[in-house]
Amino acid sequence: MKIPFLYWRQIALIALLGILTPLFAACGGAPASQGSTPPTAVINAPTSPPVVSPANPASPSPTAVVSDPTVAPPLPPPTETPVELTFPLTLPQTAHGVVAHLYYTDRERVLTLTEIAGYTWVRQQIQWKDIEGPEPGDYKWGELDNIVNDVAARNLNLLISIVKAPSFYNPTNGLPRDPVTMGNFVEAMVKRYGTKIKAIEIWNEQNLAVENGGRVTVEDAGHYVEILVECYKRIKAVEPRIFVLAGAPSSSGVDEPSLAVSDERYYRAMYEYKGGLIKDYFDAQAVHPGGAANPPDTLWPEKPSYIEGCNPAPDRCWNDHPTHYFRHVENVRKFMVEEGVGDHQIWITEYGWATPNDTPGYEFGNYVSLEQQRDYIISAMRRIDELYRTPDGKPWVGVAFLWNMNFAVLWGAQGNPNHEQASFGILNPDWSPRPSFLAIQSYLAARKQN
Repeated sequence: MKIPFLYWRQIALIALLGILTPLFAACGGAPASQGSTPPTAVINAPTSPPVVSPANPASPSPTAVVSDPTVAPPLPPPTETPVELTFPLTLPQTAHGVVAHLYYTDRERVLTLTEIAGYTWVRQQIQWKDIEGPEPGDYKWGELDNIVNDVAARNLNLLISIVKAPSFYNPTNGLPRDPVTMGNFVEAMVKRYGTKIKAIEIWNEQNLAVENGGRVTVEDAGHYVEILVECYKRIKAVEPRIFVLAGAPSSSGVDEPSLAVSDERYYRAMYEYKGGLIKDYFDAQAVHPGGAANPPDTLWPEKPSYIEGCNPAPDRCWNDHPTHYFRHVENVRKFMVEEGVGDHQIWITEYGWATPNDTPGYEFGNYVSLEQQRDYIISAMRRIDELYRTPDGKPWVGVAFLWNMNFAVLWGAQGNPNHEQASFGILNPDWSPRPSFLAIQSYLAARKQN
């Protein structure tokens, strides 16, 4: 297949990004410890810029060097919005995005690389407790103003994911006890930013104990629905064009109050609460399919994967439960149809594959090479685009966000380039592209042409 000329021009720009150090000095956010199950993770958004040494300038990748250094930035992509306001809001075509860390870093560089890759959506997670306080109703938007405006200036679509309530609403920073308090927050945010924010995800992996102050039960799903309903009403009253996402439970088969509620039990509890109350109060269901070291076309039990070199011991090969597989998203779709919410799209707000790393609990990444990561990501993107459709041909995935763009840069600046969050990324700690970045760029460029 002939490679479009634009592809080579964009490759050149990647190389230039590594050379133009004075323009692109990086300052990474302070990563926090992570307690959720793979592949999802969070880097805390600091309330003031951390003091770190800038990352080393990138050495141009051999595959990214071209002779002509004079390139123009790519044109901004068209904004992807629904054709008309319907309920639930849906996207007529599946879009692709990436999870990025935009707080106190070289944001212009991150967004430029996002455009070069061909992504049209960016997901940024925010910590509510860092914005509201020290008193209720006292909002300090700070760096979020810059993030929202910079993303909007690039004509990129922004998804905001909200976590961690202020301690005066929940001492453990879990879900707020009173749904109205979160409704107040999202209303204030939407009044401030309007449709510069295209979508809001209400919480993250709420079936995990760590996201609920250390304990979670299936009954907590009802409280979550009450929060979602309140937030949906408050957002839509201000701006009905914003997508409201039900938060993604972590893909987990564990049922232990100190750890998690299995995702299937949690999904079904949400959908069945008060006779299906949730049905009228969300646009799309966020989902975090796992992956472990399993290729994206495999699924337990009908098509399990075999991980070469892995010693088959309990929980060591991560291939004996559907939640370890990317295709578990198909099971979630099945749950939704069975529970009467199949008219709502799924948004995959995190997916990806770890590579070799030194973080306990993420050893499955040691069985995924950089080249395998590349192949798995492209295979998953192709599967989403070609197979995840309703019987009448409409996509049931609205947007798929890869985890992640630039976390390796942040962890590299903190002296731990082998952290699991870094291993999921498509950039190296020195900002140079991994094989997965270049493959994504090629895939999305060809997809756009077709």
